[in-house]
Amino acid sequence: MSLVDVLIRQARQQPERAAVFSGSALYATYGQWAARSAGLAQGMRQAGLLPGDRVLLFMHNHPRYLEVLWAAWWAGLVVVPVNAKLHRREVEWIIDNAQAHWAFVTRDVAVEPLVGLERQIDIESAEADVLLTPVLDAFAVPVMPRELGDLAWLFYTSGTTGRPKGVMLTHRNLITMGLTYFVDVDPVASTDTIVYAAPMSHGAGLYAIPHVMAGARHVVPGSGGVDPAELFALGRDIGPLSTFAAPTIVKRLVDFAQDKHLSPEQCAKSFKTIVYGGAPMYLADMQHALRVMGPRFVQIYGQGETPMVATALSRQQLADTTHPRYLEHMASVGVAQTPVQVRVVNAQGQDVALGEVGEVLVKGDSVMAGYWRNPEASALAIRDGWLWTGDVGCLDGEGFLTLKDRSKDLIISGGSNIYPREVEEALLTLAGVAEVAVVGAPDPEWGEVVVAFVVLERGATVGQAELDQHCLAQIARFKRPKHYHFVENLPKNNYGKVLKTALREAASLARPPKRA
Repeated sequence: MSLVDVLIRQARQQPERAAVFSGSALYATYGQWAARSAGLAQGMRQAGLLPGDRVLLFMHNHPRYLEVLWAAWWAGLVVVPVNAKLHRREVEWIIDNAQAHWAFVTRDVAVEPLVGLERQIDIESAEADVLLTPVLDAFAVPVMPRELGDLAWLFYTSGTTGRPKGVMLTHRNLITMGLTYFVDVDPVASTDTIVYAAPMSHGAGLYAIPHVMAGARHVVPGSGGVDPAELFALGRDIGPLSTFAAPTIVKRLVDFAQDKHLSPEQCAKSFKTIVYGGAPMYLADMQHALRVMGPRFVQIYGQGETPMVATALSRQQLADTTHPRYLEHMASVGVAQTPVQVRVVNAQGQDVALGEVGEVLVKGDSVMAGYWRNPEASALAIRDGWLWTGDVGCLDGEGFLTLKDRSKDLIISGGSNIYPREVEEALLTLAGVAEVAVVGAPDPEWGEVVVAFVVLERGATVGQAELDQHCLAQIARFKRPKHYHFVENLPKNNYGKVLKTALREAASLARPPKRA
């Protein structure tokens, strides 16, 4: 059993079913998809690629992304998905570290040949057209035998501290993730439609797996990214969409619906399910999203090291306003997904009491095999089968996990622990504040002080004194920011995560006058 089998099963059973769309135009049926992937797999094998060899995908979202992905698995290869916004030097480091042989690229991100490859294919070139020529009988093309424990997806972490690490994900890891989606995230039918607006090199692309399992439809928007007007129109044209979105994308969709005065019922015509994760979704933002768009949302928590699988907060839990701890549930990341166990421990690996803060550990068949060519990091991350996530949180008596922050984001000021997310949550409840990111900056007296970077809504005139007063009304005095920086936007990576490393550097360089 491998990931190829899920595509072959659909292509055998329903070859004429619409599978892939470019915008609202049909690009491929399941039969055509399998025939093109089989043709490419055959071509890669004839060119000398062997099972286990690595193939790079350095592309913006494109309908052919899916065909190349399944072709690589058909040929027994390992896919290396790469963030399309990386600098070529970063990509070439990944090529060297992964020992990749081929790369499929979109010409906008790889104008010149990348160093270290045997072959680089522009996905829209005549060369790609030939490679993706459909074979007459896809099922006659042998599938290279792969075991569930064999490597399928080599995902490089964002590398915010030093070089990125290659997360080794097996066929078992990804099949577990796919099956878990149906149980803990959202049931999928063959009539459903997933849209790839977020980068397919990350979680959005992984969610292709459960939607292939269900024989659902796959849509790459014409823009290749997040255009709220385009996405709402696509949903109305071809059926309500499901998608994975970072909180920043959710906010753009909600703002569009609000600006256009769309009711929750009208939003339901465009969107079935919006799965959000990858960064904090603040309580005030989710309350607003539910008011504007209705019960469209499901939260997941996971990492590249346990892809999309750790906990989930279902739409039913988000909608259960009668529960006495409803707001606490909404502020959490939900409960452990079905195939994993979740613990919260101290530095010695001992479980902490309910409600106490510690590091989050995850164990199960979704957890990575380790880091590529990095046994030291692997041994540190996985101990006795448990993945040490580096995230800090606490569990309650019902099993709901509430994240505080990444352990590296913890601020220790005057010997007291301060979790940036708590301060961010407080500031975001002030009218006129659009976005906030809180970091620690070195201080000779306190060790670290709290610094807030604030983005105001258009036309808002909120000042430092108002922010300070608002904080003091909600959180302890020692947690309030010592300095505020008003900025037009927050630095973010391609997945919508705020780059706190960059903000910490900025906070360290900026030395505003001390305040009482």
